[in-house]
Amino acid sequence: MMEFFKFIGHGFDIFMQYTAFANVTVGHLIMITVGLIFIYLAITKEYEPLLLVPIGFGILIGNIPFAEAANLKVGIYEEGSVLSYLYYGVTHGIYPPLIFLGIGAMTDFSTLLSNPKLIILGAAAQIGIFGAYTIALALGYLPQQAAAIGIIGGADGPTAIFLSAKLAPELTGAIAISAYSYMALVPVIQPPIMKLLTTPKERTIRMKPPRQVSKLEKVLFPIIGLLLTCSITPSAIPLLGMLFFGNLLKESGVTKRLAETARGALIDIVTILIGLTVGASTQATTFLTAKSVGIFVLGAVSFIIATTGGILFVKFLNLFLSDKNKINPLIGNAGVSAVPDSARVSQMVGLQYDPTNHLLMHAMAPNVAGVIGSAVAAGIMLSFFVG
Repeated sequence: MMEFFKFIGHGFDIFMQYTAFANVTVGHLIMITVGLIFIYLAITKEYEPLLLVPIGFGILIGNIPFAEAANLKVGIYEEGSVLSYLYYGVTHGIYPPLIFLGIGAMTDFSTLLSNPKLIILGAAAQIGIFGAYTIALALGYLPQQAAAIGIIGGADGPTAIFLSAKLAPELTGAIAISAYSYMALVPVIQPPIMKLLTTPKERTIRMKPPRQVSKLEKVLFPIIGLLLTCSITPSAIPLLGMLFFGNLLKESGVTKRLAETARGALIDIVTILIGLTVGASTQATTFLTAKSVGIFVLGAVSFIIATTGGILFVKFLNLFLSDKNKINPLIGNAGVSAVPDSARVSQMVGLQYDPTNHLLMHAMAPNVAGVIGSAVAAGIMLSFFVG
């Protein structure tokens, strides 16, 4: 009988060694708390729920402790595990172009075409990318790592994942989490900066209504846009090629089924996979490092610089424009590519100072330009450091 109880006790000890309770660390508990916060913000505050719910739940999945030495093949970093196969789309840059295809199929570039000068606001906001890149270099990050970190300033999660997978795959999880976090916090971060950098008079500037854009212009834009931008930065072809292809599917009028699939089922499936696997990649044993914390801080700096750069550039541009052609600087924040949240913030802040002054359609122009701008910036970084 004693032998039997010894056998049961030994088996129970082995069983306990495989449970999460025997392998939990403070790091796991910290990351689980972060995951719960993400889910809380998504559900109660509705901050980017389509992103934060998958990412938050992925963080929970990735931080259930297990005995790594047991070779259970359940962790995202264990070769042969299901999560590892799903994460392949992140580490090899497969998911981001598919996201861009869906974005192209749901984006209306009419506001940009009606007032082309606003495209430079999307370019101006990219100063955050190069500002954070410079700071990261000064802090001792490798050039490739600094470039991948800097792209967070574009507030474009897919672009951040695409570039980090190419230049600094070891930082992809931290960069992706940072990029998506700041995209979700756009309504919190940007308004104080916008109010600080503008005067009450500037916030009430009325802009000319957008002109009507013809179908021919809409059809030609993705074709000309592809040839122009990708000729400048061929490294961005995977992102920009899919973006403009998706937009042509939408605007051609003859591929409605394909456009609906791209902006519906396809982008939803890829969003689930990218969010869940990026969240799961925050496994405490490999993710929770000083570098990861540094990336999160640099991401905030990059985002603040980008928002500031867009607003100040509008103020500078207004020095050379007549009163009837001036641009409301509140739309300068929309130069980052957090579509359409940044444009909604422009509208929200503008209505606080003039309830009849609607800036949403104007802000959408630099907002969609920011999507193109961040992809071009990523292509430039990629051409510098790959090869």
